[in-house]
Amino acid sequence: MARPHGLRGEVVVDLVTNRPEQRLAPGSTLATDGGDGTVTAARPHHGRWLVTFAGVTDRDGAEALGDVVLRGQPLEEDGTLWVHELVGAPVVDAAGVALGTVEAVEANPASDLLVLAGERLVPLTFVVDRRPDGTVVVDPPAGLLD
Repeated sequence: MARPHGLRGEVVVDLVTNRPEQRLAPGSTLATDGGDGTVTAARPHHGRWLVTFAGVTDRDGAEALGDVVLRGQPLEEDGTLWVHELVGAPVVDAAGVALGTVEAVEANPASDLLVLAGERLVPLTFVVDRRPDGTVVVDPPAGLLD
């Protein structure tokens, strides 16, 4: 969450999802390290979302939420890669050679990028598998990681 908005408990939220209407539907639950929050209302606003949570009715309540990361449960099990599952995951190439650990996922218009240790970038288009142990398998073209 970015900050409070107005006097009625709304907070500004930056989303990383392709299904904001499902994530922020009234009654949906989002987790934080400090506990869960139930969405009571949400609306788009200048490229972000204004969200109201159950029990938060004024600006003081919104400010008390602080700068937290919201997490939702997977909506489906269809091989979708989730940022929170990728960060910290080991990465290997198709031959099994270790390439490092995912430090972040960076938004990019062509394809989001896995940021590996040493500031190496691997476009998500080259991810070919995610093993049950969490290891990400990539098949980048020759020279990409040199």
